[in-house]
This record gives sequence, C-alpha cells and structure tokens, in this order.
Amino acid sequence: MLHTVSNFDRIGEENAFAVLARATALAQSGRDIINLGIGQPDFSTPGHIVEAAIKALRDGHHGYTPATGLLATREAVVRRMLSTTGVEISPDNVMIMPGGKPTMYAAIVLFGEPGTDILYPDPGFPIYRSMIEYTGARPVPVPIREENGFAFSADETLSLLTPATRLLILNSPANPTGGVTPRAEIEKLVAGLADFPDVAILSDEIYDVMTYDGEEHCSLLTFPEIRDRLILLNGWSKTWAMTGWRMGWSIWPNSTESGHLYDKVRKLAVNCWSCVNAPSQFAGIAAIDGPQDEVQKMMQAFDRRRKTVVEGLNSLDGVSCATPKGAFYAFPNIAGTGRKAKKLASDLLEETGVALIGGPDFGVHGEGYIRLSYANSEENILRAIDRIGSFLTR
Repeated sequence: MLHTVSNFDRIGEENAFAVLARATALAQSGRDIINLGIGQPDFSTPGHIVEAAIKALRDGHHGYTPATGLLATREAVVRRMLSTTGVEISPDNVMIMPGGKPTMYAAIVLFGEPGTDILYPDPGFPIYRSMIEYTGARPVPVPIREENGFAFSADETLSLLTPATRLLILNSPANPTGGVTPRAEIEKLVAGLADFPDVAILSDEIYDVMTYDGEEHCSLLTFPEIRDRLILLNGWSKTWAMTGWRMGWSIWPNSTESGHLYDKVRKLAVNCWSCVNAPSQFAGIAAIDGPQDEVQKMMQAFDRRRKTVVEGLNSLDGVSCATPKGAFYAFPNIAGTGRKAKKLASDLLEETGVALIGGPDFGVHGEGYIRLSYANSEENILRAIDRIGSFLTR
C-alpha cells in the first residue's frame, strides 16, 4: 500500500461539485432536474470577451506568460480597482491567478502551520476550512449569524483573535448566505485590528458588484492602515460569467513589513501553476475595458430572481428566508420543518429532482439552513419551490 503524507488526509471537498455530479447523472438517466446547487451564473460569457480570446489565439498568443500575469492584464485590474474602490494600486502588486481558489490556497499555506490559528467565516466557502486543516493550523470559525443579517460581527471576530492567530479570512458579499457586511462594521473591525498588527487579512471580494437594495460593497482595500497586511481576492468568474475560464486576480503587499508576500506568491506560482494562459488574459482585459451592459442585465435578472426566491420560500411551511443583500444565493432557515439540512437536501434531489446544498456543508453553524443558488431561470425557480413545498407537506 502506498503511503501519502498525512496532510492529504485532512483535505475536505466542496460538496456543490458532488451534488452537481449526482444531479448530472440523474439528468442523464432521464430525470427532470432543476439545479439550484452550483454557484455559477447561468448566462453565457458576453460575446466581445469570447471574441477577444479567439483573436488572441489567431494572433499567435500561444506561449507561456509571466508567472504574475501579463502586464496589460495587471494594468486592466488596476483600472478596475480604481473605478470600483477609488484606490490606486500598482500593477506590481497584482497577481493574475487561474481562478479564485489559488489565492485562498496561497494565502493559507503562507500563514498556516501547526501551532497557529486561522479564522474563517462559518457558514462560509468550504475550501477555507479544508485548506486550513491541510496546513495543520487550527481552524477557528467566526460565526455568521442570521440575526446579524448574515454580516460578520466586528466585536465577535476581534474576540476570537489570539497571539496564535496568523490570518483572518473575510467574505462580503458572502457565499453561502448572501450577506453583506456594512461599512460601519468593517470600520469597527479595522480599528480593532490595530491591536493585532501581526494578523494578516484575506478579503474574498469575488461578489463585489453583486449587491441589491442600495447596499454598497465596502472593500478592505479602502483602508490604508491595513494595506501592508491585506490580501484581496477577486476575479472574472462571477461578474462576467467566466467560471470555466479560470481567471482570478489578487492584490498582495510586497513591502518589508509584509515579508514581501507578493514575491513569495510569485515563487509559489512558478512551482505550482507556472502561469495563466494568454488567451484568457486577453479575454479578461476585454471584460474589464469593454461594455458592461451584459453585466447590468445579469444583475437585473438576479435581482428579479432573488425576489421570486424569497417570496416563494417564505410561503413554505416551516421555512423562513431572510432577504439576501448580495451574491446570488438564498440561505433559508428550515429549522421549522423539523428536518436535518443535509438529509433534506439529499431527499429533495433524489425524490423531487431539485438540487441544492445542505447548510452543514458550509460549516458547523450551517445546520438548520440550506443554500439555493438563484443562478437559474425564474420559471425553474418557481417549479423548484413548488416541488419543495409539495415534498414538505407530504
């Protein structure tokens, strides 16, 4: 028997992909499946972005690119961040990544080791905890509570910091809850972090443009007092419907105070994924610099679906759903049904053909909830809610 290192025994998974695989298998067997499980826009990548990639291939951009990304792509990110946050950054702090997860991986392996703590949101994106456990660090969940609008509490977060804490992971707008943390709470957190100067911050802002009801995203990049220890994660996947392109960006400090994090991540890229392919990077430039009307149409559609989901879920016996302020997820409370969340999610898929994710797949504080992605048509959403309602009343 081959023996792998023990780190790999601690790696978890993202169950949304397991649900997707099961839903696909059921659909291939002839079942009518409504997939509200996977977190990806159901829209096609806008045409001008696709054409930019095709043109890049035809123009001969077939070779390696720099490990940090093409300068033109990094400069496009600089323009994007200036337009969305008002903050001017250097392209020398921008890293082009093959998706969003490599930034999580890089940040967590840089700071995680036995004897250290890493804080992460719970319920939250499952890869945070998976990678923390892989490094041998202690995962410390920061509770994300429904009664707080699914925003993190600055006071509760700060109370969990100790001398062993190396990294704090934040996510707003949030997966799986759709919560958006208001600026006042973020300001309070940043002020409190002054007492913990050795704690790095990873701010996952992949859903930055996806807010509703006048809610505004507050980027951690707008706080200069933490700039030398802030890692910002963002990318193209959600905003421009480019999940399969595997295109992300991150912003890293590279000062002496930060321990030259950017250069360390560059070395990690060289050792791990080498670079991001050129055609996708040209597509990324076109996405940032091109027309944004398709993005606006997607957001308008998501907003309509959001309202449909909330209204439909709140009409079901034993279900209550807070109105999400961001992303494209609803996180209804199903405690009133008397059912366990993962079993309910499994039964709904197998018996009704509705794919969604049980709350415990997002952390210990996810019990009593399920996650629905409303990246599907209004017609399918209504059909799914009807099936859920019929199942619950049996």
